[in-house]
Amino acid sequence: MTVVRTAHTFELTGAELAAVRALLDDAFDGDFSDEDWDHTVGGVHAIVVDGDDVIAHGSLVQRRLLHDGRALRTGYVEAVAVRADRRRQGHGSAVMAALEHVLRHGGYELGALGASDEAVPLYRGRGWQLWRGPSAVLAPTGIERTPEEDGCVYVMPVAGVRLDLDAEIACDWRPGDVW
Repeated sequence: MTVVRTAHTFELTGAELAAVRALLDDAFDGDFSDEDWDHTVGGVHAIVVDGDDVIAHGSLVQRRLLHDGRALRTGYVEAVAVRADRRRQGHGSAVMAALEHVLRHGGYELGALGASDEAVPLYRGRGWQLWRGPSAVLAPTGIERTPEEDGCVYVMPVAGVRLDLDAEIACDWRPGDVW
């Protein structure tokens, strides 16, 4: 029987964190770095377990996105993955539903994520909207464009925030992949 659980990073045991990391390493075919892991922890995790096995995961971490002269308190979705033999069974949707619940009730103004091509149907089907405008990062030297991320950023407005999806959006700086 599968169960969806949400928990802050501090509530997860070492064994649970190790199981999540192993799932992510496997799901991303070894292309999940230590910096990616750092981006994953420190927020709320949605974990789908079947018995003792972690079969799906996603996390929601707080970030600041700059848009239209405002710094928006953003719940940023990280590390969404489903074990290969359990895909297309609704586990990704269950993870996203749990994270979206936290997003809507956790004091955020905006939800955001960087989507892989394979994940776009999941996110679009759940109401996430493509950011059509240019993307950027607030780097230590100022705002720098991130054109390689254009067309990959998706958002979900909450708390009545108005967005111009064709305008520029910038994320806060962090090591590794900024989006």
